[in-house]
Amino acid sequence: MTEDVVAWVLLAAVAAYACAGGTDYGAGFWDLLAGGAERGRRPRWLIDHAMAPVWETNNVWLIFVLVIMWTGFPVLFQTLFTAMWLPLALAAVGLVLRGAGFALRKPTRSLARRRVYGAVFAVSSLLTPFFLGAAVGGLATGRVAPGTKASADAWSNGTSVIAGLLAIAATAFLGAVFLSADARRFDAADLVGYFRLRAWCGLGAVAVLALVGLAVTHDDARYVYDGLTSGIGLTLVLAAAACAVVTAGLLLYRKATGWARITAVGSVALVVVAWGLAQRPYLIPTSLTVSEAAGASTTLRWLMLVTVIAVVLVGPPLVLLYRLDTRGTLQPLTEGDLRQTAAGREPESP
Repeated sequence: MTEDVVAWVLLAAVAAYACAGGTDYGAGFWDLLAGGAERGRRPRWLIDHAMAPVWETNNVWLIFVLVIMWTGFPVLFQTLFTAMWLPLALAAVGLVLRGAGFALRKPTRSLARRRVYGAVFAVSSLLTPFFLGAAVGGLATGRVAPGTKASADAWSNGTSVIAGLLAIAATAFLGAVFLSADARRFDAADLVGYFRLRAWCGLGAVAVLALVGLAVTHDDARYVYDGLTSGIGLTLVLAAAACAVVTAGLLLYRKATGWARITAVGSVALVVVAWGLAQRPYLIPTSLTVSEAAGASTTLRWLMLVTVIAVVLVGPPLVLLYRLDTRGTLQPLTEGDLRQTAAGREPESP
């Protein structure tokens, strides 16, 4: 019973990272396709201002996922990081380079260096979700089991590739929806339609890849396929599709972009939860169940207690941060603000 509760917490944390972190990865995707320095100036300006207050905070969910995995399900953690150390290492490298590129691009004066940092940020925003999705897809195929050694086949198969591409498409969809709402918040009327069109394109890509994925997983990951096409899994998938359609409709109305963010997040979160439920009772179909992967009962009870404490202490500040950000209360300081602050300082006494 305890291990089932912890498994639900792990699934919820994965869904939270897919949505919160996915918006940042999606912004990086559109940064890459924004065009040259002049053509892409406005979209990149919006991306910088929209991401600045929360992009580091969204990685809290990834840390939470890792802590729950290695503490609550050590067998899963060992199996995953042994058999798929290469894609996970590449995802981690992409995560670091992405953060460095984003942080260093804005204050850099040189155009050449800004392009280099921007390219690092944008390309890493594709690589990280792809390799994370490829790892999830590899687990679903059953090619990985406790004791499996690292091999390219574990994460370079058809299901892994489709899952990686779906991760990119889903983050691109989320990022465009959020940026469309941010464009309205920043009074950038020209960018509302710009990112609205890209949100529709991202949603179309998700739909196409999902259909291809069903065909691929039918033979390559049959257990997960059966779970997604029947029972509660199918219900959640249909609910996710309904949320996606509603999102596409809400984007037609300029004042409904805020609601579109909610339905877009709902569509992605529902797919993640559906995927997790499709694997029941396995964490790795069909070789490792939740109970087999779980740690000691005492450890799990302490983990649940720590989770409750974390939710109480960290949850409200995160909610407040997201609320302030979406309302436009949090704005980065401009160079003019900094100069004005510096000019207003009193000279230090000798």
